[in-house]
Amino acid sequence: MSDPISEYLQWKKQGGELRFRAKQAIEVRFRELLTEAAQLAEAYKEDFGITLAPPAVVTAFKFKTGGKKPAAKKAAAVAAAAPATAVVKAADPKVTALEKQLAAAKKKLEAAQAKGAATKNLEDRIYELEDDLRLATHSV
Repeated sequence: MSDPISEYLQWKKQGGELRFRAKQAIEVRFRELLTEAAQLAEAYKEDFGITLAPPAVVTAFKFKTGGKKPAAKKAAAVAAAAPATAVVKAADPKVTALEKQLAAAKKKLEAAQAKGAATKNLEDRIYELEDDLRLATHSV
């Protein structure tokens, strides 16, 4: 009779190897399907002039057809963007959203001050947004 512990360890090792192979196979298949879907969407847009909408359950994936840049322009764009870390920070959607919210809150504050209304809540909101913006730009 064999030892249950050694049997279990052998089973766990085989399961780990199978899990690793399955993970790799799923990742490869996932990329293949996404690539094929992107190619189909691009062909559909070229042929029919309409962007093909994904099903409602698919919300995490967005496909954008990129303009084909010549190689020289693409290399120059990459070289120009490499040292410009401030450009990357400005392009962060979270930072952009916070900047828009801050601008809107400041407009509301100015309007409230012009009317002579209470401004404490608006001032607090502006302080919070400025703090969030500072944290967002510091972490980027």
